[in-house]
Amino acid sequence: MGRKVTVATCALNQWALDFEGNLQRILKSIEIAKHRGARYRLGPELEICGYGCWDHYHESDTLLHSLQVLAALLESPVTQDIICDVGMPVMHRNVRYNCRVIFLNRRILLIRPKMALANEGNYRELRWFTPWSRSRQTEEYFLPRMIQELTKQETVPFGDAVLATLDTCIGSEVCEELWTPRSPHVDMGLDGVEIFTNASGSHHVLRKAHARVDLVTMATTKNGGIYLLANQKGCDGDRLYYDGCAMIAMNGSVFAQGSQFSLDDVEVLTATLDLEDVRSYRAEISSRNLEASKVSPYPRVKVDFALSCHEDLLEPLSEPVEWKYHSPAEEISLGPACWLWDFLRRSQQAGFLLPLSGGVDSAATACLVYSMCRQVCEAVKDGNQDVLADVRTIVDQPSYTPQDPRELCGRILTTCYMASENSSQETCDRAKELAQQIGSHHLGLNIDPAVKAVVGIFSLVTGKSPLFAIHGGSSRENLALQNVQARVRMVVAYLFAQLSLWSRGARGGLLVLGSANVDESLLGYLTKYDCSSADINPIGGISKTDLKDFVQFCMESFPLPALQRH
Repeated sequence: MGRKVTVATCALNQWALDFEGNLQRILKSIEIAKHRGARYRLGPELEICGYGCWDHYHESDTLLHSLQVLAALLESPVTQDIICDVGMPVMHRNVRYNCRVIFLNRRILLIRPKMALANEGNYRELRWFTPWSRSRQTEEYFLPRMIQELTKQETVPFGDAVLATLDTCIGSEVCEELWTPRSPHVDMGLDGVEIFTNASGSHHVLRKAHARVDLVTMATTKNGGIYLLANQKGCDGDRLYYDGCAMIAMNGSVFAQGSQFSLDDVEVLTATLDLEDVRSYRAEISSRNLEASKVSPYPRVKVDFALSCHEDLLEPLSEPVEWKYHSPAEEISLGPACWLWDFLRRSQQAGFLLPLSGGVDSAATACLVYSMCRQVCEAVKDGNQDVLADVRTIVDQPSYTPQDPRELCGRILTTCYMASENSSQETCDRAKELAQQIGSHHLGLNIDPAVKAVVGIFSLVTGKSPLFAIHGGSSRENLALQNVQARVRMVVAYLFAQLSLWSRGARGGLLVLGSANVDESLLGYLTKYDCSSADINPIGGISKTDLKDFVQFCMESFPLPALQRH
């Protein structure tokens, strides 16, 4: 009798509202999972429409297009003979829910709505969705006609239930539910659920990976069981970067670790595990079994399908792995760099323009772009055709293949040192030296004529000429003149971002990068509408302390000796 199961989870780089692209990535992940022998495939939260649709969740079109993608998945031969667990918004009795739709061979088995919504920090799920609050209860969901025609079902179960296959029992919890004090996996495990699935839309925060891994391993240490975690990866169009970390764990050990940062749009993890290992692990925990005898049962949806095969004696089992963590400095070098890449290719611009001041913050931003170029070259070297196609589009050369990060950086990044009468030669030299070492196209210019022109307008109208403190001016005059310098730099940065490629005979425009760290933003220690006003700010969520560690890391790892002077 079969007892070994092969299960698959994945991390997908889904784009908000890119229904066609999202469909293709979902199909590709299912295809890979089947090819590796998996009989259950789990995908990220809201993968059909993309997690970050924000107020578009209120639009009927978002629901309609999600149903159209679901119909295409049900119809595809790729989804045959594997249980598919996909995420999408569903309206039930005029209420919108964040759901898992689980189907097999053109039949929907269960629609499982999310029961605990994330609503703190960057999350606003209660704005768009309602949590399902009826524990261990289901209702009949009347399928739209376009789905009825495919599945030949009129209604399907909707609510808090689990799947009973011929050989095991599978229960879902969705993202936030793992992080709540009373996670569903506790009672589901006590009620005999052996495989837990968690579809997440979890974004990158420095040092967060430890918490995620600890929660999954602890869930299966106390209760036994197999735990699959899927997550979104990449930037789906907003300020957040979703950092993958898909994993498969059993009985407190990790058996498959997905990457936290990579440029691959589709990453699938599989593991072959023995259900008897779960059963024997649980049998030994007397206190767990006493609790189990008192638990309220979950409604079970019977599924005439097995995850295991009869002939599995020779099937090799997966071995436990040690989770490899990145240091915070490595996380900074990889996370924001991957986010920059997604933002650049989706904005369809030709690169970045960065005002380089000779200080630590703008140097750190320059290092992030250089790190991005290193990752792009690495991905192309590893045969990633999607990344190669995107690079060729960005640099507008259909036969280009990047090999050297410095050479690529010269095509994608323009740095600009904007001197004034208050600037030192030392900061100018530091900016120039760093630009040479990372390979950026570097410009040096003086903003004094523009500053004098702006101040000249004021003098012409008022008859007064403000002075810097060093020349005897008051603190009010001094601050106003400093702010004029800072704001002129922003105007000049945008002018060069729009026209510097035109002046070189190349197509496209550049995204302006800001370099204001999180401490400055929280304290308000910046000039409004100066160089902190940019299209995107890749260091906007990073503290000065972490940035200094990151710059030290870049100096040693890349290596960039110019950073010694910062």
